[in-house]
Amino acid sequence: MVSSQQREDQTFSSRDDEYLARRIASIRARVTAAAGRAGRSPESVSIVAVSKTMPAQAVIAAAAHGLNLFGENRVQEAREKIAAVAAAGLSAIHWDLIGHLQTNKAARAVELFARVQSVDSVRLAEALSLRAHQTGRVLQVLLEVNVAGEASKSGIAPNDLVSVAQAIAALPNLHMEGLMTVAPLVDDPGAVRPVFRQMRALRETLRAEVPMGTDGGWQELSMGMTDDFEVAIEEGATIVRIGRAIFGERPPLGTPPATTQA
Repeated sequence: MVSSQQREDQTFSSRDDEYLARRIASIRARVTAAAGRAGRSPESVSIVAVSKTMPAQAVIAAAAHGLNLFGENRVQEAREKIAAVAAAGLSAIHWDLIGHLQTNKAARAVELFARVQSVDSVRLAEALSLRAHQTGRVLQVLLEVNVAGEASKSGIAPNDLVSVAQAIAALPNLHMEGLMTVAPLVDDPGAVRPVFRQMRALRETLRAEVPMGTDGGWQELSMGMTDDFEVAIEEGATIVRIGRAIFGERPPLGTPPATTQA
């Protein structure tokens, strides 16, 4: 298995860049088509390119093809990558933390990320709020909801969402933009449509019970990944998190072409 650090050491080739360009163009076309089916503009959907385990060179190349939102799962992995991308002069890139965040890493997350999509408890929100206050910034956050009730996943239970949202809304230096969920992994993307519909309904509940601003707020619905993002868009997703369909799986970007022996 090729480690993350080994990937960093490999050369990002023109072949890799062409590969990225084709896949990014394909994703944009699919987002446009899904938005059209829902009677929406493609500009209403943001693509977060999930760059976990990918080298900084891949992020830089993807940015050259117009992507500017990137998602990382782990604070430790993201730290060096974000620094390397910044050193390349790409200051317009925005980084989201989309993976589970431990409370003891909240301070570093506030330093690194523009937005944390995976706030799943009042305790974590309190830690983020404190650090954001100490650094004089307002941190954008999404509340992660475990809609399907999967024991293996983090997230707020739907029945607890209103009370948790009310508690977090009272904290300073956090701006709650909306909700995030990770749908169950299934063979048929249509099978998770009810999960996305429930997320949209939960957002409407929050707009009524915990309004944020004159329009009710809670604008963002981060739902849908490589296998199900088109269904998610049809059901109201405003953010889709796509990794594999952009960066691929194997061979990893930067891996030299295989050679054969005579």
